[in-house]
Amino acid sequence: MKNNILISKFIKTIYSLPIVLIFIGSIFTSCGDKKKDSEENQEVEVAEVDVPAKVNELSQEEKDEGWKLLFDGKTTEGWRGYNKDSFPSQGWVVEDGAIKVQGTGSGEAGGPGDIIYDEQFKDFELTLEWKVSEGGNSGIFYLAQEIEGEPIYTSAPEMQILDNDKHPDARLGTDGNRQAGSLYDLIPAKPQNAKPVGEWNKISILVYRGTVVHNQNGENVVEYHLWTDKWKEMVKNSKFKDWENFLNAGGEDKQGFIGLQDHGDDVWFRNIKIKKL
Repeated sequence: MKNNILISKFIKTIYSLPIVLIFIGSIFTSCGDKKKDSEENQEVEVAEVDVPAKVNELSQEEKDEGWKLLFDGKTTEGWRGYNKDSFPSQGWVVEDGAIKVQGTGSGEAGGPGDIIYDEQFKDFELTLEWKVSEGGNSGIFYLAQEIEGEPIYTSAPEMQILDNDKHPDARLGTDGNRQAGSLYDLIPAKPQNAKPVGEWNKISILVYRGTVVHNQNGENVVEYHLWTDKWKEMVKNSKFKDWENFLNAGGEDKQGFIGLQDHGDDVWFRNIKIKKL
């Protein structure tokens, strides 16, 4: 009888053993899956870490695409004063990897004047970053002609740079066409997405066979077409109506200089790059 009981217990143990093994196996499998999931999650997190872009440098991809650096972050090589043979001796400096125009507190009066890059461009894409001081004002000129005795803005369209919150120009003009990113005094930047004072704004200006696009902080905000009937009508009804060189921006060869404006306020520029199209 006793032997029968022992045999019965032994048989039950044998039959229950697979269940125990399956249970133990599931524990190890679950742990393995969790470890695998954890490792996969960890890999995703590492992959999503952003690597900061280098300032005032061209990546290998940009070099391969034909981009040219217009500012090395250390010197003013390639730049000079508008209608001048050299770079201004004061008022413009290189500071913390940026070209900076130093404010005078007197608006456009008494400053060092505008600067240009000493090469003319026709069809191109220009990119750069800018930031402005409180209440600051400046601009980026393109297709500018150098005309003795005339300021740069009489021949060149301008992408506006502005502290939209403090500078009165933001409330002047028509429909916000003097706010940051706009074709100054002609076409407002929409959407208006300029960043606050002290933060870097990234812009691009594309010019191709008369088509012009302003992009500000990743969004196209202005598009227009030079030398068309619509362009002529728009200029005719603006403050630029008597400026023949402005109407014919780019001149006979439809090319010109890139310029940075001195408007009497602290403004910084960096990562200035251009690609001919």
